[in-house]
Amino acid sequence: MDRKLKKGNGNNELAIPTFNRIVPSIEVQKRIVCIRGLSVIIDADIAELYGVETKRVNEAVRNNPDKFPPDYMFELTSSELEDLRSKISTANLSSKSRALPKVT
Repeated sequence: MDRKLKKGNGNNELAIPTFNRIVPSIEVQKRIVCIRGLSVIIDADIAELYGVETKRVNEAVRNNPDKFPPDYMFELTSSELEDLRSKISTANLSSKSRALPKVT
């Protein structure tokens, strides 16, 4: 993750990380799953592809609504999550997470 120090305020605050990494298309294709008849990628997989924490991906979408369409991301139901876990062993689905994953 690329982080740069802000200059000017003297506090040496970290700047917001940017998603400026080029990801090979084969890596993206391997993470696409079908949910509700849509081809989507789990938020944790997006975060892994870009080398950031999952919460940073979700923050970026939540904090920049003008940059994403309203239906860009939705939360899985608990039954969809269990179904996904049983069918796709390669999906990045932590059983330790307190929140249901989001997909885009």
